[in-house]
Amino acid sequence: MLAAGLLVSGPAAAGPAAAEPAAGDGRGGPTAAADVPYDWRNVRIDGGGFVPGIVFSRTEPGLAYARTDIGGAYRWQEDDKTWTPLLDSVGWDDWGHTGVVSIASDPVEPDNVYAAVGTYTNDWDPNNGAVYRSGDRGATWRKADLPFKLGGNMPGRGMGERLAVDPHDNDVLYLGAPSGHGLWRSTDAGATWAEVTDFPNPGNYVEDPGDTSGYASDNQGVVWVTFDESTGTPGNPTGTVYVGVADTENAVYRSTDAGATWERLPGQPTGYLAHKGVLDAENGYLYLAYSDKGGPYDGGAGQVWRYATATGEWRDISPAPAADTYFGYSGLSVDRQRPGTVMVTGYSSWWPDTQIFRSTDSGANWTRAWDYTSYPNRDNRFTMDVSSVPWLSWGANPQPPEQTPKLGWMTETLEIDPFDSDRMMYGTGATIYGTENLTAWDAGATFTVTPMVRGLEETAVLDLISPPSGAPLLSALGDVGGFRHTDLTQVPELMYTQPLFTNTTSLDYAETNPGTVVRTGSADSGPHVAFSTDNGAHWFAGQDPGGVTGGGTVAAAADGSRFVWSPEGAGVHTTAGFGNSWTPAAGIPAGATVEADRVDPQKFYGFAAGTFYVSTDGGATFTAQPSAGLPPSGNVRFQAVPGREGDVWLAGGSGDTYGLWHSTDSGATFDRVPGLDEADTIGFGKAAPGAAYQALYTSAKIDGVRGIFRSTDAGATWERINDDAHQWGWTGAAITGDPRVYGRVYVSTNGRGVVYGDVSSK
Repeated sequence: MLAAGLLVSGPAAAGPAAAEPAAGDGRGGPTAAADVPYDWRNVRIDGGGFVPGIVFSRTEPGLAYARTDIGGAYRWQEDDKTWTPLLDSVGWDDWGHTGVVSIASDPVEPDNVYAAVGTYTNDWDPNNGAVYRSGDRGATWRKADLPFKLGGNMPGRGMGERLAVDPHDNDVLYLGAPSGHGLWRSTDAGATWAEVTDFPNPGNYVEDPGDTSGYASDNQGVVWVTFDESTGTPGNPTGTVYVGVADTENAVYRSTDAGATWERLPGQPTGYLAHKGVLDAENGYLYLAYSDKGGPYDGGAGQVWRYATATGEWRDISPAPAADTYFGYSGLSVDRQRPGTVMVTGYSSWWPDTQIFRSTDSGANWTRAWDYTSYPNRDNRFTMDVSSVPWLSWGANPQPPEQTPKLGWMTETLEIDPFDSDRMMYGTGATIYGTENLTAWDAGATFTVTPMVRGLEETAVLDLISPPSGAPLLSALGDVGGFRHTDLTQVPELMYTQPLFTNTTSLDYAETNPGTVVRTGSADSGPHVAFSTDNGAHWFAGQDPGGVTGGGTVAAAADGSRFVWSPEGAGVHTTAGFGNSWTPAAGIPAGATVEADRVDPQKFYGFAAGTFYVSTDGGATFTAQPSAGLPPSGNVRFQAVPGREGDVWLAGGSGDTYGLWHSTDSGATFDRVPGLDEADTIGFGKAAPGAAYQALYTSAKIDGVRGIFRSTDAGATWERINDDAHQWGWTGAAITGDPRVYGRVYVSTNGRGVVYGDVSSK
């Protein structure tokens, strides 16, 4: 997923972490209600990001959890086969807690679930990590703050699970920490935590020691914990515990006295990192999936080993000869109904496809999900049915041996349902796939792979537009480009293509000609700008001016006759028509944010470093305005009001100059809107009944409360329309109302997709 920003955590104290939050924080105490009750739901995309962990309950059939790297955690709903989001109560100040590095279902009491949260271990995330605990399956949470950071979106995030609950004494939990902080333990069901000071190895593997940002140079730490349930009795801590460490020479440790003392597991292989450690207690085998790298993107070699817990025998059971292995292994699972059945993924086999291996004899022999007949032709044991999420084809037309849709990539997690040998789920970089006829594999028949992702929305939203006609919503997204939604409740057929942008950074439409739409974004090759004349249903590429390296921001004239573009790598440019040639704009600095007046097709606006700029000649020249007091720093976004020439609202800033401003004279003067402590976005929607001015929407802080606010009187008064249960972490990229439906608002999130709200009908 997109990185929101990147810090090296300093040494942490070894004492216990803080325990309880104050009541009323939305995690166990009273929650603050909205001023205006709203119903909130997701615009359906279904997936869109990396799912590094899936955990089934070992106690209750049909109960499972999924974790995402920046988009929170989810619980599986068996009755309708959907996922329910569990961390929407995470607020603005704790936005990093939407990154989930590990999740654990209590093997004794299925109502209990735990999540280890925190997005970055460097200074991209200013806050430390925490362990959230719930006694109602994630409906509400209590929080234990940790004295160090966690990295749900850091390298190595697919290893695990780092968090585990003792299957005999569920007051005991372990947490593997990154950044050299070692192994931590709780003996009071996650309320407080202390370092296991006798644990000998905090890990030493870093992806890139030369990375000065601290992102790729962080020690990936202690990465998984596995209990041997055959060595304990109910009510007493499990005797034997295995722990995996990011260290290619000393990867696995064991305690046989419930964590009092630890030893390096003797005889273990070296040269690789143990991504997963899964125990088949009935047969007495600990299986380990190894890679030469931490993943989830890298890995060029790997092995699978089996350790006999009774005899200490190690056996290399790798599914492929070392000479044929160009990937690392992960996604390790055993069938609890059929001991001896084990599966593992080649998680870093990007091309031509991921690989999944299966053994029914404890790893003595393996079969593959696909194999070559005569290169480049493939024989698949599976069929893919993505009709429920058709965009997973990516509009691709690859040459053999590559296929579309792909079986996957970044397949760091694969889990066989412990109560159903036919059901298996695995995570990819874009979705959760699964099957419900897995054992057909063993009979020589094909099994069917389908998306099992409905309800799990994991896109980072960068921009939103809601034109007055045509599709109600077009989105600019990270990683998957963006979508045109003609129906908010249905998954679109395909993301924008021709060209396909990895990240779409900016969208605009012509106010009086909304069939004309423009988008800009990042691309591996080719142009960074595209146009549509049918409201985004079809696209064609424009030409880049020299020096362009990224999408930047773009604006469409009110009548669609011309465009102004401020790309990365080049200055502001203007074009008449559809970008066949561009002319540098004068009077405005490179990197300025640009927008269009919604009435005058010759008028465009720009903003940079506290100065507002206006062009009245179609973007050829800009003039700095005398308006003073605007934010000189921080993120700033502004929009012009439809149907009102020269009417502009500006939000953003930092420190004392952080809020919302309004101009009615094309930016010559701005008045700061009173009462807003902070504001980050501004958008407009259909006016309230009897009102003459559009409804305003903002993600802001008013009277000390962060939330989504609406004004129906041109900003004179504001009402909060979300509540503490619906906060979605960071919502500062974009917001827009719907010009056709009063009260409807579309909110961007950084990992929870596009959320939209309507005035509650209750």
